[in-house]
Amino acid sequence: MYVYLFDIDGTLLSSGGAGKAAMEKAVCTTFGAPDTLSNVPYSGRTERVIARDLFALHGIPDTRENWERFRAGYLRLLPQYLHSHQGSILPGIAGLLESLRRRTDAVIGLLTGNTRDGARLKLQHYGIYHYFSLGGFGDDHLDRNDVACEALAVIQGHMEGRARLDCIWVIGDTPLDIRCARSIGVRVAAVATGFHDVDELRAAEPDLVLENFSDPAPLLEMCPPC
Repeated sequence: MYVYLFDIDGTLLSSGGAGKAAMEKAVCTTFGAPDTLSNVPYSGRTERVIARDLFALHGIPDTRENWERFRAGYLRLLPQYLHSHQGSILPGIAGLLESLRRRTDAVIGLLTGNTRDGARLKLQHYGIYHYFSLGGFGDDHLDRNDVACEALAVIQGHMEGRARLDCIWVIGDTPLDIRCARSIGVRVAAVATGFHDVDELRAAEPDLVLENFSDPAPLLEMCPPC
């Protein structure tokens, strides 16, 4: 049995900056912070660590209570920002997900820095939430590697400990996705549909690098039917 764990932003879809805009607005509406753009990095990071950095930027204590308040505010705002920003499913993703769904030897999941509810809202907005059955999320983890450990534990529980590491694939668009896959000993396909080009991704030594998934054959050929 193969397991495919997808990152969301830059891999499955582009939200047109909706997530970033909603997070930065949530700091303003929840804590009265100035309504200004930040230079906090987002790519490949968990929403929990992004919130920590936004808190530091605005002098907000990084407490559990403040994180819960921030997350609630962000989730209230996210749907309207998804509607107001121009986003899309990325090339080839719809066909790839449908190909994997039809296989009897494949489980499709998520390995994302998004919170669980944030991931659901984004994927529902673009009509692809139904493809994903399990995963690891960014609600509690500052480090992406810890999200990978969570995802692996969920997979092993789902498959009653029979998941083979060489049959698990992480699919993402950043060097951090590659790093987190290696941290749990699984394979990784990198796709240059985010902020990192093919050369940057190849330097991080994934098993496979693609410009996009317009032709998913290179990945599927590395996973022959069981």
